[in-house]
Amino acid sequence: MTLIWKANLEAEILKRFEETLRELPQIQIADTEVNVRLKLERAIHEADAILQIKANGRPLTLLVETKRSVYPRDAREAVWQLRNLQKAFKESRGQQDTLPVIASESISEGAKEFLKSENISYFDKGGSLFLADRELYILLDKPSSRKATRSERSLFTDRRGQVLLALLQKPESWYQVHPLSQEAFSSPATVSQVFRELERREWVSTRGTGPRKERKLQRPAELLDAWAKYKLDSPRPSLRRFYVPSLKGEDLLRKINQTCEAHGVAYAITGEWAAQLYSPFLSSISQVRLRFPQDQPLSTLTSELKAKEVSEGTNLAVLETSSYGDFLFREKQRGVWLANPIIVYLDLLHSDGRAKEMAEHLRRERIHF
Repeated sequence: MTLIWKANLEAEILKRFEETLRELPQIQIADTEVNVRLKLERAIHEADAILQIKANGRPLTLLVETKRSVYPRDAREAVWQLRNLQKAFKESRGQQDTLPVIASESISEGAKEFLKSENISYFDKGGSLFLADRELYILLDKPSSRKATRSERSLFTDRRGQVLLALLQKPESWYQVHPLSQEAFSSPATVSQVFRELERREWVSTRGTGPRKERKLQRPAELLDAWAKYKLDSPRPSLRRFYVPSLKGEDLLRKINQTCEAHGVAYAITGEWAAQLYSPFLSSISQVRLRFPQDQPLSTLTSELKAKEVSEGTNLAVLETSSYGDFLFREKQRGVWLANPIIVYLDLLHSDGRAKEMAEHLRRERIHF
């Protein structure tokens, strides 16, 4: 089954690669070979495809290595394979003008930058193309394929997001799978999956082997940037909006805390008020944003507050959440439970007004990466 799947994947990627090349006015494809075995000294190297093309009338050979997906670690391994393919092709056929190419279903941004720095050409199924040698330079940037986008996005959802949140609390610390799973309220299997994804992106360092293997974030800022991009690309969460009479600002915050604690309900203030309490930025804030568990009766809270659900003129916005992971690592400030600064930062990205400025201020002053 694996061999059949790999053959089908290679055929589909190579087909899309050739279609993209044929659409370029300066490129003509003269010949295509697949699964070509080349000898280098005593070793045999296999090119997934060899394309003979003419670029602006000049003959050029493309040595193609296909991959399912490429992250920085995969890119480093592929570069080594392609360099050996170039040597083997020269030894077998004596031709000089060869261009190594990685063709993949998806290639991460970090991998693309690395491949450019190594002067290795690439193509991904979404249509992105980079071809460069001494007389040729072509760069097409296209959105990633839906499948690749889903794979990228899954790292930041559900229990995986809880693992990332736990790692970002102490980015300088080393973690083993089981202790981190307890901190993140996730299974060891989920933590292992997250570690594998982070290793592929080269966002963690590793030491040790086996059950005692440890990882530490080495690029927390890149991880948070990617999470922020995922957040901005996602639909805005659905909020329930209320108007609470007579109570404003910190009086409303204290009343929310008093009511929730009296009924044993977890909650977390997020958005502008949370950011203000963590790191003051604005002179006035008109709305409280609240994360509230979906399986708890919101009506108990709104009844105590005498809150009326409205479509405009709101001073209380409630995000009902099905995951208690949203309350992980919350902090109490001035007698009120606030969502973790990372969660607050991400929530602010989906707010209006000066919220994005406030997000950057919070990141600079409180998160520090």
